[in-house]
Amino acid sequence: MSDFVENFFLPTSDPGVSIIGRKRGSGPPLLLLHGNPLTQMSWDRIAPGLAEKFTVVTTDLRGYGDSSKPEGLPDHSNYSFRRMAQDQVEVMQQLGFERFAVAGHDRGARTAFRLAMDHPEKVTRVAFLDILPTHCVFKDIQAQMAMDLYHWWFMAQRKGFPETLLRGHEEFYIRDKLMKQGPGKGGFTETEILEYIRVCTPQNIHSVCEDYRAAFKIDLPMDTADFEAGRKVQPPALVLWGAKSHTAHHHDPRVEWPKYCANIVRMAELTCGHYPTEQAPEQTFQELNTFFSQPGLGSDS
Repeated sequence: MSDFVENFFLPTSDPGVSIIGRKRGSGPPLLLLHGNPLTQMSWDRIAPGLAEKFTVVTTDLRGYGDSSKPEGLPDHSNYSFRRMAQDQVEVMQQLGFERFAVAGHDRGARTAFRLAMDHPEKVTRVAFLDILPTHCVFKDIQAQMAMDLYHWWFMAQRKGFPETLLRGHEEFYIRDKLMKQGPGKGGFTETEILEYIRVCTPQNIHSVCEDYRAAFKIDLPMDTADFEAGRKVQPPALVLWGAKSHTAHHHDPRVEWPKYCANIVRMAELTCGHYPTEQAPEQTFQELNTFFSQPGLGSDS
């Protein structure tokens, strides 16, 4: 494997919005998408190993890290998972990849879900790390689940309300969210925490709130329509979740995910909480490496 890492900052079809990222390795293309409040750095523990076999592309989602952070539109559509997925399709096309595999964690997994739904012809395989589908989360909310996922409801409040309450408390917010708040937290180094504090700007906080507003206003109706029409993710799928995470505490992934995916190759529980690449990097690497190495991954397959 070459140690060379190519950095890029590529425009999207949304005027003024560009996506930052890195490309490394060679072989079939594999796109890795991070969660909230993380960046592409969250893949650093396993990306070098995957790059021995794949061309690994990592990006910061729009609104996160060092990617563009546009002001949210009145209907929040520029932060929907459909728009985020379109960003990634356009980035991969500019890198020369018309078809590719994708793995996502948390918000990145929701972006990957919509990417596979909207562009099944482009996705060779897809892996979802520690989420339940957005429609599943919203449709059956119970008390402990609401406590564990409080930020879904807080950040989706009207523009300006959560932004104002979080402003000036960015360091506390990041440290508490990543290391303490809710089950399955921790596993970050101080260097990683400081980087996530650096990128937690007022613009980032607004973008994250827009992400959650869009999930309620745009993605939920979209996903509900797909679910009621019987439309499912078609590319071969891998579903992973943490044994200590909130994800499996409220619904059984083995029961819920087949309602949303037509071709699940494997479902597996990891010995970690909500952050698989930080808390169980070797196990996560092995699962992804095995799944994406199976026949039929090639970019022209």
